[in-house]
Amino acid sequence: MKFFETSKYHSFKKSTYVNLRWIAIIGQLTAVNFVYLILNFRFDFITSNIIIFLGILSNLYLLIIYKKTQLSDRSAFIFLLIDILQLGVLLYLSGGIINPFIIFIIIPSVFSSSNLSLRTNTLLVILTAIIIVFLTFFSKDLPSPLSDHFHVSPYYFYSIPIALIIALVFLNYFAMTFGTQSRLRKEALAKMEEVMAKEHEMLSLGGQAAAAAHSLGTPLSTIKIITQELLKQLKDNKEIIQDIELLSSQVERCNQILKKLSLDPNLEDDFIDEDLAMRDYIKEIIFSFEETSKKNFVTNFTQDSNSKKITKSMEIVYGLRNFIGNANKFSKNKVFITVKSDNEFTEIIIEDDGPGYSYDILSKIGEPYLKSFSNVEKDKTGLGLGLFIGKTLLEKNFALLQFRNSKTRGGAEVLIKWKNKDLFNI
Repeated sequence: MKFFETSKYHSFKKSTYVNLRWIAIIGQLTAVNFVYLILNFRFDFITSNIIIFLGILSNLYLLIIYKKTQLSDRSAFIFLLIDILQLGVLLYLSGGIINPFIIFIIIPSVFSSSNLSLRTNTLLVILTAIIIVFLTFFSKDLPSPLSDHFHVSPYYFYSIPIALIIALVFLNYFAMTFGTQSRLRKEALAKMEEVMAKEHEMLSLGGQAAAAAHSLGTPLSTIKIITQELLKQLKDNKEIIQDIELLSSQVERCNQILKKLSLDPNLEDDFIDEDLAMRDYIKEIIFSFEETSKKNFVTNFTQDSNSKKITKSMEIVYGLRNFIGNANKFSKNKVFITVKSDNEFTEIIIEDDGPGYSYDILSKIGEPYLKSFSNVEKDKTGLGLGLFIGKTLLEKNFALLQFRNSKTRGGAEVLIKWKNKDLFNI
């Protein structure tokens, strides 16, 4: 594995970084010149400005010569290292650890931690800590205009670098954790968009197939009628009868193929866009699993008192399909689906007779790329991403979700609940 990560998520926008560097450079120029020219503090003024000028040159290189819009992990490390070293030299020339601006030495690594790889950020933290320790023991004095000397207790003096290093580690850990979660969500959302695009393509193909089946149904029926009439008229001609019977059998075969293409022989060509009651949503999804799954799908609609149809949403279909598919995947023999509704709420409860959710992930369900210490979940891939996608799609459509282990079935249980006013306005 390479030291520097090349993932598109281990990078940050060049324009943002360049603008931040301009702000830092302006601040450095202002501070150095104000302290030297106005406050009359004596330090190596010329060298300090040369160091700042080198920072200007590096930023111009980024702005003009570096053509990419995103800084890679490697490039970001190089320029952030330049920033840390530049600020370290300025602090060395102006009092070291007792310079009030010493706090700014931790900013570059903290800025990087939410965007760059763990290895890169760890190296920047270590280098920053080394510079802090160096500035504690080595630096040039910063004489005041009144020749006053700033004396502090050694306990206070050495507590400054300790506090800085603690802040450095803490802030980096916080930003790194936040950045990791953000990257995982970006990756999961990208995967979700990819899956949704494929699902939309499949649905479109299904719609075209259904339309073709419907359009070809009439001419095939006409051919079938004509063949039957020919059989009656030419019943004495055995040679022609055999040909007509063959034609009739081929017409019937075509009808069977078209029925399979339309997914359901009872559905019309508008099956994708039609309005459905929630129980019909469930029936349609179950039908898509029954052809390939050996599991028994048990439905209960006895408490479903609301037959009002809602606009068919691909996001709801796919979200429900994810959870039903997950139950099918982990169940032993049966998947239980209950639909409950009244004038105010509509609920869907999906249960299975499988092992259930591991307790170590139960409180984290809905996060992308979940990892479980349970051997059961390790043997089954895609748990975290599937649940994340399903949860995201349904919550986008105003659903509330609860995850728990079923008290009656022994396996996992998902409760999906809508307010009817939200559901019927989708």
